[in-house]
Amino acid sequence: MATSATSPHAPGFPAEGRCGYYVEKKKRFCRMVVAAGKRFCGEHAGAAEEEDARKRILCPLDPKHTVYEDQLAKHLKKCNSREKPKPDFYIQDINAGLRDETEIPEQLVPISSLSEEQLEKLIKKLRKASEALHDALKDPKNGDSATKHLKQQASILGNIENLKLLGPRRCFVEFGAGKGKLSHWVDIALKDAEKVHFILVEKVTTRFKVDGKHRKKNSVFERLQIDIQHLCLNKIPVLREEKLPVVGIGKHLCGMATDLALRCLVETYAASFEERNEEPLAKRIKNDKTEKEIYTLAKEGNEKNVPEKWNPVAGIVIALCCHHRCDWRHYVGKEYFRALGLGAVEFHYFQRMSSWATCGMRKTSLETSDSTTKRQDNQNDDSEEHDDGGYRITDDGADCLPGLLSVEEKKKIGHLCKLLIDQGRIQYLQQKGFSPALQYYTDPLVSLENVLLTALPNHSSSPETTA
Repeated sequence: MATSATSPHAPGFPAEGRCGYYVEKKKRFCRMVVAAGKRFCGEHAGAAEEEDARKRILCPLDPKHTVYEDQLAKHLKKCNSREKPKPDFYIQDINAGLRDETEIPEQLVPISSLSEEQLEKLIKKLRKASEALHDALKDPKNGDSATKHLKQQASILGNIENLKLLGPRRCFVEFGAGKGKLSHWVDIALKDAEKVHFILVEKVTTRFKVDGKHRKKNSVFERLQIDIQHLCLNKIPVLREEKLPVVGIGKHLCGMATDLALRCLVETYAASFEERNEEPLAKRIKNDKTEKEIYTLAKEGNEKNVPEKWNPVAGIVIALCCHHRCDWRHYVGKEYFRALGLGAVEFHYFQRMSSWATCGMRKTSLETSDSTTKRQDNQNDDSEEHDDGGYRITDDGADCLPGLLSVEEKKKIGHLCKLLIDQGRIQYLQQKGFSPALQYYTDPLVSLENVLLTALPNHSSSPETTA
């Protein structure tokens, strides 16, 4: 959109002797030289006259852009912000937690406004609740797979492999997929595995997607533009018809998105099989055939080592981050908090205080200057990454509390808050029949958000053998 110099969108005036047409997209006036006595250059003279005669108004569907008033009706039919038909797998708030507004006061003061006594009381509650959690976060049991990899994608992939989740005949659901890089590397690691599906879930339009590059016969990539809060996996055709075991993956799944993804997998999808008492395809085939027939099928490659027990969710591997963006309504660990005598108010402050684990980490001006060029060169490749390497500790965090806590003390408290929130997720998964674990998966110099949540169903056969 462009406007003439008389438009309310045009700041200031054009330079003397230059075109008076304001180019909205470039946020400046046209720089073309105009003939004596003229206001606009040859290119913009006609456009300016037309615009002066026509009025632009804000789009009623999205005030971020404007439209000619006489073309409004036509525009509303094709505007990208118009309401589109909802797909079958969209069910409003299916993965949202129950709303209990009585638990959350109307107004909660910011942490910086708390008195010293109030803050000390909160921290005392946190430390008491965290007493048994010091050993909850461990290094991986499978050697140093998570620490020997310098890159996060490779490290997450290494953990997926160690959990024996790489294999044929399954569906990988990447939550918060962004460009789809994690699924891309999983697909490469699988090589020529048969019948592998990838479902990439992302609520916003994404540029430079890598899933469009995959054209292999054995792998199918499907991208769903939907908020995880409304995603019903068992309504997706490939999962409904094929009944493939699902592996939920995610790299830096921010705040409440982790809770929504866990509920989507464990309650919405896995629980649906239990409610219907429905046997998946592999298990039905086993029940209908003799052992000899199964062996023959396995030998022919049609069915490989049919497991004794099939699980709708074969495993979960999610890199956690941004605990300060969690929300009490969607949080899956409410029961855990309540058992500790904590509630919505404490959760609110703990999730805010969790940012202290990283909020004191700032780059020096010299470091910022040196890295500017590199960041500009790589912005298309790394825009979705949480790139926080090369930081130093300073005391300029947004919630600084001078005289009360040092930067190091705040950092420790922030980590405790993260761990406490994650422990609620661990207990939730345990109650739902999973064996979960928290572990460091990469060096803090690579990413300050370096904790991985993994979970396997209890008493499950190796996912590697799932048909």
